[in-house]
Amino acid sequence: MVLFAALSVIAVVARPVVNLHAGPDPGRDVVSQAIYGANVHTLERQPGWLKIRTADDYQGWAPADSLLPVERPYGSSECLVQVESLFASLYREPDVRKQAPLLTVPYETRLEVIRQQDERWIQVRLPDDRPAWVQRGDVTFDPRPLGIEESIALAKRFLGLPYFWGGASSFGFDCSGFTQMLYRRRGTGIPRDTGPQAAWEGFAPVERTELRPGDLIFFGDEPPKISHTGMYIGEGRFVHASTHERPVVQIGEVSDPHWTVRFACARRLK
Repeated sequence: MVLFAALSVIAVVARPVVNLHAGPDPGRDVVSQAIYGANVHTLERQPGWLKIRTADDYQGWAPADSLLPVERPYGSSECLVQVESLFASLYREPDVRKQAPLLTVPYETRLEVIRQQDERWIQVRLPDDRPAWVQRGDVTFDPRPLGIEESIALAKRFLGLPYFWGGASSFGFDCSGFTQMLYRRRGTGIPRDTGPQAAWEGFAPVERTELRPGDLIFFGDEPPKISHTGMYIGEGRFVHASTHERPVVQIGEVSDPHWTVRFACARRLK
């Protein structure tokens, strides 16, 4: 295991998904997540733990053995692919039948390309310098920004995946982690949590009667406290990661009494 002799400026996530905790203790709340291959800044150290800051300026504590110190940011090579399937398995060799996968990584994981062997297989370099193989159908070389209709189609791909408090990956999302991902795929970085999302200066207020597909809707049990969000998809419906009735990514109805009484505000990109 590589040890941190001192705090590194940059480290890279070496597990498929790493939970970020409110403190250096696995019993503390999960506040967010970082996915495989993500570069993070290390800020503070406690025995077995590192406090890190992610690319969206979020801070939390991660197990030290889930991170690798690196001399250069991972993903800084000229040729990269990004996982477009909900999950992608990485293999020791270009064959799914000979061995179990080395690991399975979530949607949006970026990987450094070594070479493309044929139409099916791409060889990649992992953050720990191991080579691995990924199937071409699981990744894209060109993760372009999506339009509103494309982002709605993307959101529906996640229906039924589990809700996870603090979740920010296809292994499990919370409500704001889900909307942050959807807007990131539209080419816009928004804050991580619901309250800051609703207050973000890049959004303009929208009346409930003027909702359009792609708008974000915010809810709260006690206005002005905001505790939930989802993306409006038209015809009175919105897609969200929620624990209401069942803890999954699901489609809700704005007119549902459960949500009507909790409706707080709506926002649209300026």
